[in-house]
Amino acid sequence: MKRKISFILTIITALVYQTTSVASVVVPATNCYVLDNSSHIYDFSDWLGHPFEYDGVGTDYVVRFCKDVETRAQQGYINFGRFDDFNYFVANSGKYKFVQEFYNGDLQHCETSYDKRGRTAQLNVICGDCPNARCKSGLECVCSATLDSDCRVIVELAIPCEKPGARVFEGFTVGFHPRSWEIVYNGMTQYGYEKAYKDYSFGTDETQVSLYMTAIASLSQLVQKPTIKVSPDTGLEVTLSGSGSTGSPPTTLSPTLLNINWRCETARDTPYEVQVTIPVEGYDSIQFSLTKLCEFKQNGTGKSTKGWTVFGIISCIFFVILTLFCCGGFVYNTQVQKQHGIDALPGMTILSACLETMSGVGGGSGYMRPDDLNNAYASEASWTREPAAVPGTSRTNVRRYGT
Repeated sequence: MKRKISFILTIITALVYQTTSVASVVVPATNCYVLDNSSHIYDFSDWLGHPFEYDGVGTDYVVRFCKDVETRAQQGYINFGRFDDFNYFVANSGKYKFVQEFYNGDLQHCETSYDKRGRTAQLNVICGDCPNARCKSGLECVCSATLDSDCRVIVELAIPCEKPGARVFEGFTVGFHPRSWEIVYNGMTQYGYEKAYKDYSFGTDETQVSLYMTAIASLSQLVQKPTIKVSPDTGLEVTLSGSGSTGSPPTTLSPTLLNINWRCETARDTPYEVQVTIPVEGYDSIQFSLTKLCEFKQNGTGKSTKGWTVFGIISCIFFVILTLFCCGGFVYNTQVQKQHGIDALPGMTILSACLETMSGVGGGSGYMRPDDLNNAYASEASWTREPAAVPGTSRTNVRRYGT
């Protein structure tokens, strides 16, 4: 009985995992998010700007989550840094779950600080209670605030960390160029491609879209063959091609190409949505949507392409045979017929005869009868050869003009 129960639980767990793994990982609405050491995402967008106050001796500290850190005293407010949107909200392997860095605070009396960024702050985030049990509520409070120097403060903050989200396949990108990531960046689908948007639609005349995928080389083998889903399922014919369509491992040095070939079979006012899903072993799937407008029906290109292919093959064969014939005839005429120059080219005799016939050489009728040919030779001899003089006669009958 126990074995049956455990077997059923295993099947349920596998089904749940498959169901959740299909969900795409969309980039959060704000930069107030972080990936833990197991690549699960924690989205703190709801906490953006939430204030946490700490009453110190003579100085109060205020932390505005993912915004800034400042001190408040009788002398006024002093800013100890602002939240940096890039690479300064990271996971930690120690007792702190996450760490935030704040830079570019007030510069006065801190001109020689690190990289001339003015006052800075470090926020150590604890998921749960404070270690010193300072907070009565147990959660959502500053455990401690310590001035490491006049230009830097270290703050411990305890908050109730939410349940981790999807597991992100870090380093994976999808873009329209080999070194771009408009669609997917760092394993997360970017805004505009998480669902269908008419403003992001491709035109009717665009029959193919090429996408380039990259991944970290050590994890590229985890990328599997992509699948597509068209909505509505009729009216748009979509096929995939390229190295990316077969599940070929993409890397940053050799991106894989995924060609999306689509053809409008039914025109409609609203665009079609093509949802592309790329499974990744051990991670949540990469999923994004492309939108296609179909303002008119497009004719099939398969037959015309096939016809042009056949025509090209036949033309190539014809030119190869013609070249071999010309070369062989030229060699034969020069070696056997002892012809030289342009006369050795095959077909020159026929071409010369045609040109003579068209130019009318040899009579208007184009040919001569045997008797005409003899007369022509006789007449030619009569006017080309002077008559012999008779002895004893003088040319007295020669007329002279101009005397």
